[in-house]
Amino acid sequence: MTTTESRQAGRKPAQIVDMSWDPITRIIGNLGIYTKIDFANREVVECHSTSSLFRGYSVFMKGKDPRDAGFITSRICGICGDNHTTCSNYAQQMAYGVKPPKLAEHITNLGEAAEYIFDHTIFQDNLVFVDFCEAMVKATNPSVLARAERTDAPRGDVHGYRTIADIMKAFNPFEGEVYKEALKVSRITREMFCLMEGRHVHPSTLYPGGVGTMPQPNTFTDYLSRLMRVIDFIKKAVAMNDDVFDFFYEALPGYEEVGKRRILLGCWGAFQNPDVVDYRYATMNEWGRAMYVTPGIIVDGKLVTNNLVDINLGLRIMLGSSFYEDWVNEDPFVTHDPLGNPVDMRHPWNQTTVPVPQKRDFEGNYSWVMSPRWHHPETGDRLALDTGGGPLARLWSTALSGLVDTPYVKATGGAIRITLPKGEKLPETTLEWRIPKWSNTLERDRARPYFIAYAAAMALHFLEEAMGMLKSGDTKVYENFEVPDEAIGCGFHEAVRGVLSHHLVIRDKKIANYHPYPPTPWNASPRDIYGTPGPYEDAVQGQPIFEENGPDDFKGVDIMRTVRSFDPCLPCGVHMYMGKGRTLTTVHSPTYGADHG
Repeated sequence: MTTTESRQAGRKPAQIVDMSWDPITRIIGNLGIYTKIDFANREVVECHSTSSLFRGYSVFMKGKDPRDAGFITSRICGICGDNHTTCSNYAQQMAYGVKPPKLAEHITNLGEAAEYIFDHTIFQDNLVFVDFCEAMVKATNPSVLARAERTDAPRGDVHGYRTIADIMKAFNPFEGEVYKEALKVSRITREMFCLMEGRHVHPSTLYPGGVGTMPQPNTFTDYLSRLMRVIDFIKKAVAMNDDVFDFFYEALPGYEEVGKRRILLGCWGAFQNPDVVDYRYATMNEWGRAMYVTPGIIVDGKLVTNNLVDINLGLRIMLGSSFYEDWVNEDPFVTHDPLGNPVDMRHPWNQTTVPVPQKRDFEGNYSWVMSPRWHHPETGDRLALDTGGGPLARLWSTALSGLVDTPYVKATGGAIRITLPKGEKLPETTLEWRIPKWSNTLERDRARPYFIAYAAAMALHFLEEAMGMLKSGDTKVYENFEVPDEAIGCGFHEAVRGVLSHHLVIRDKKIANYHPYPPTPWNASPRDIYGTPGPYEDAVQGQPIFEENGPDDFKGVDIMRTVRSFDPCLPCGVHMYMGKGRTLTTVHSPTYGADHG
């Protein structure tokens, strides 16, 4: 009997309580999670994901000079603006027919690798692990903390902590050793980023056609010296995360059901291979498969495609529960792609954004987020893909394709081997991430430190390539181009938290249509016109509750762990509303236990 079946067998009369967390956010408060919880049977019976903010980039981009697109779209996000700049440049380079020099690609890859290491570290250690730290576990599952105090940490020889509780204590905000060390690492990795892309987080040296970074020897040696300072921290982080997440499975049987959903993962690929990429649509399958993070769509654990042309043509933007007018009766911008394939009216190239502000109604429209879906060509299903928080989908897709083979990272079909060199204290280490049984909360979180190691290892490869070019005198980093009268382009990249695409239409040398799709619309999407819930909704809805508190002092930690496992924008202040007008002033934040006034 499965855990789910055993839960169904012993059901009690329902005790339903409305509970809401709004906002759950990173910089601005625009993500809300509204739930109905059955406290008698300890499960979430309903979930709606909402956004209260309309941005409108696709509206005011029209008429702009397309060469400005990278700088404008970097302002979409105060966290991963460089990912938008990079992706916009990819789309522009397709439209302009320009291929940057090889060294420029290595510099861009090095900047993006530093961003992955920086952002994933600060999110995992200073935000996600607040939900697993000693203070939080003591407040929500005191029996689990008591067991953690009696449980030896299996990988203590790597990270130096004797028990699981010692690791949890090290993540206590402002006081824990690892919490504080992660903040120092974030400074070092930001410096690495700025060496390549000029400034964080809105790059000043990334342009279509190449980069403005001066390729001098110290540019790369300064980057390398900083990378080597954090190598041991990365090794320890993987070991600590594995110990804590393995412990949760053992201490709370059935915890694999928390945040578990059908395996529907999307990855658009990252780290271009300069020897293959030319940005032409006609060859997009070839250079897409040559990326050092392999694109792919995984359905029920199987790779459906790693062809970027197929991925592009399958994109569908649905409305359903969103505050917008439909555009299907408008004239299309693009009827066929450059290979002659028909382009659907719901594809981003053809989208028109017409906002319709209205009152939130969970029986009707309730979010400013649209519902991106991927059309499966064989089944006809419109799949609510998720990004696994970014790393889970990237590692899963790359492992299944088995194409990446570098001195430091190798994809084997069912796993990924990552080799990190000797650091200040720890020896050379080979880590292995294996495809897990589930797409759930703990596995999304577990994948994050492994991808930090992946990005660090690939950075070593890019450094070796770049320094070799520098020694040979190949220092070209920019290629001139002309803006055409008419063109289309698409860029595919991985933002820190998952899939990122930019679709561009140029007419009369100006932007006629522009649609960026970062990971949050995929993950936070509401129910579409077919009633299919978005990934947050789907992952939370039906999950069991393991928190020991009752309705009166409920923290919602299992729900928060699930939403945060997707790496939504920063879980800062979370205000909680309980049904029938009762408001709790409980605040879940990175500064757990601090007085927010």
